[in-house]
Amino acid sequence: MTTAITQNASEAVLVDSSGWLEYITADTKAQLFAPFLESQSVIVVPTIVLYEVRKILLLRRGKTDADIFLSQVLRKKVVDLDERVAIAAAALSVSHQLPKADAIIYATSQIESANLVTTDAHFSGLPGVTIL
Repeated sequence: MTTAITQNASEAVLVDSSGWLEYITADTKAQLFAPFLESQSVIVVPTIVLYEVRKILLLRRGKTDADIFLSQVLRKKVVDLDERVAIAAAALSVSHQLPKADAIIYATSQIESANLVTTDAHFSGLPGVTIL
């Protein structure tokens, strides 16, 4: 299920790793993620997303792209994987059969009341998710 792409400036948004990678590398879906990442909304970034995206950029694109991502993401609301997120992620992983990283991302979006924007089909049908 795809949710309409309307973004209110007061709403928080969490773009998952796939979206950040599309955007930073100007890949095929970069323009779909741009309205979310360039909005005046609070952009929530779980530390697992910071880790995943930086690692992939270092491996595939090099330090320059990884540093560009880092300079952008550190100006956003970075949310640590703390006990509250971990406990919620464990329950969401079981109830929605989500892999570990996806459960952490989804739990963070729920705790932060942020719309999760992704291309990942693992999130299909979950409330508060926009799949592009």
